[in-house]
Amino acid sequence: MSLLSTRGLSKSFAGLRAVHDVNFDLPKGEIRALIGPNGAGKTTFVGLLCGRIEASAGTVEFDGADVSRLPAHKRIQRGMAYTFQITSVFAKLSAHENVALAVRRRGGDVKTDVPYALDRVGLADRQHDLAGDLSYGHQRLLEIAMGLAQKPRLLILDEPTQGLADSEITAFKALVRDLSAEATILLIEHNMGVVMDTADRITVLNLGEILAEGTPEDIRADKAVQSAYLGTG
Repeated sequence: MSLLSTRGLSKSFAGLRAVHDVNFDLPKGEIRALIGPNGAGKTTFVGLLCGRIEASAGTVEFDGADVSRLPAHKRIQRGMAYTFQITSVFAKLSAHENVALAVRRRGGDVKTDVPYALDRVGLADRQHDLAGDLSYGHQRLLEIAMGLAQKPRLLILDEPTQGLADSEITAFKALVRDLSAEATILLIEHNMGVVMDTADRITVLNLGEILAEGTPEDIRADKAVQSAYLGTG
């Protein structure tokens, strides 16, 4: 059963077609990667899913309910978590305090949920550090911890490995596979090694439309994808 689906989802800006007639289905428990060249419409598409952007046409369904007209915060309450949408890092607060804000928003238990989330992303030993003192990569991990603190059913991770060291990327890939037991994951990522190593299936956007969908093996062998994105066609 699909946790998230769209039908005819479209968005135009001043006549410019950013997303056009997208039918998309994300089954529960899957790790789905969303890839595509710059300008493919990925950011707009994710904004439409999360409610940050109002669609020009089409529908978004989440867990069987039409959420097309719901604002972003209502979609969060239903179990969506988007790292850049719900997790503004407060530079003058500690890592612990940042995650605690997310826990309190959900009405959770700060004493247990905060250490759990920080430990999951490998920041337990940095919990007392100010967020502004963390490296860029660690701030990205803190954002993920704040997303986990929401205990979401759908976790949307937008370029999560940007700024991470190679060793941290290896740990991140293991983290994503581990998290898939708890939440469905939509991963927007340019690092093709991460995509190929973690995704169950991949959706390729190009010029605001779905160019291809399939397993990593399918996508790697797809001539249209090679030409449009992978640069090997």
